[in-house]
Amino acid sequence: MGIERRNFIRPESLNLLDYLIIDEQGRQGEYSMGRTLNVSKGGILMETHIPLPPGQQVMITLGLQDELIDVMGKIVYCTYDAGRNQNGIEFFHVADDDRVILNRYIKEFHKSFTETSSI
Repeated sequence: MGIERRNFIRPESLNLLDYLIIDEQGRQGEYSMGRTLNVSKGGILMETHIPLPPGQQVMITLGLQDELIDVMGKIVYCTYDAGRNQNGIEFFHVADDDRVILNRYIKEFHKSFTETSSI
């Protein structure tokens, strides 16, 4: 069993998103859609059809329930599993308003998970 290196708990959660790769010179690159496999205050695990290059920056618009938030992240790793690419994204910029929505979503998710787990 590996050592847990995450700073935040990441509940499993499927949410649609779109993303735009930003290269080292700040130019826009690949634009596509994907979905989250889990979400935390500090990052997401994002499933995509293509592998994303570790180290690149990515601008993500993420659908959380009925709201959209924009985050900037860095691709930390990419693995391939069951025909899909799983990309670990670490957030480095989330606007204050979007952070409020993200934190509320995670809090509500934990609350509903705790309630269903105790049944």
